[in-house]
Amino acid sequence: MTTVSPDLAPEQLDAHRRALTGYCYRLLGSGAEAEDAVQETMVRAWRAAERFEGRSSTKTWLFRIATNVCTDMMRSPQRRARPVDLGPARPPDPVHLADVLADDRWITPIADASVIDLHGDPADVAAARDSIRLAFVSALQHLPATQRAVLVLREVLHWPAAEVAELLDTTVAAVNSALQRARATMATVHTDTPTEPLDAAQLEVLARYVDAFERYDMDALASLLHDDVIQTMPPYAMWLQGRDDVLAWYAGPGIGCAGSRLLAGHANGCAAFAQYRVDPTGGHSPWALQVIEVCGDRIAAVHSFLDTAESFARFGFPPHLPA
Repeated sequence: MTTVSPDLAPEQLDAHRRALTGYCYRLLGSGAEAEDAVQETMVRAWRAAERFEGRSSTKTWLFRIATNVCTDMMRSPQRRARPVDLGPARPPDPVHLADVLADDRWITPIADASVIDLHGDPADVAAARDSIRLAFVSALQHLPATQRAVLVLREVLHWPAAEVAELLDTTVAAVNSALQRARATMATVHTDTPTEPLDAAQLEVLARYVDAFERYDMDALASLLHDDVIQTMPPYAMWLQGRDDVLAWYAGPGIGCAGSRLLAGHANGCAAFAQYRVDPTGGHSPWALQVIEVCGDRIAAVHSFLDTAESFARFGFPPHLPA
């Protein structure tokens, strides 16, 4: 009878889940798909446990399976992106809501805690948060599958080139070549600079934002937004730029958000808020997951993900708020 290594017991495999989820998310650009990919990785690993000969580490073996799963999922000719990557800003006119992105076309959010050990070294946590920011994940989608995997493994997860070569069943020279090409592409499509953890003044800005949004006070919101603030609303392709246009949307087509409540969380390396709109039958119902980017002493972007059926359940937010 073949015995299975203790390293491959379900609880031992599960210890790699968070790292695998972060890896798969960066490759796929979808929180739900990343979780599906990790689940499929665990199923395949357990089924193949008796054939594992220990020629590589358990970690390398699991990441090899995850890479194969993600590569299969990335065969679509379309790539995921942010609305700002797909076309110019639009005026605040609801007619543009007719342009809706297919489910596989837009980057979806993920909770920081799902992919990062938030109790680790603060410098490591900050670097990891930068590597799941929406702009970085969107830029990764420009890379072919192998280059994407190499860049994440080498520059985000800091694997040695030899270990990456073993995982991908290739040579160190091929890994280094793929990394060089990936870096060149990223230099042309990713311009965001590394961010620092939010300081006390920025946390105060976020607290004031919650207060202003829940009161739906346009003057107070205006004082918190950058002049060129960006508002996106996936799955709509439309996006807005400029404080005047964003506030015009809030006071016009978005007036249904008046009376909303916000619950705090973290997503994609940023502060995030679950937005609940007034439910005519009582209480508040899920509406959007807001990912807030703060730059200096103002809010630079509000990304409102309206696919609440996916995001609220995965983030652990309640399905309804009582009156």
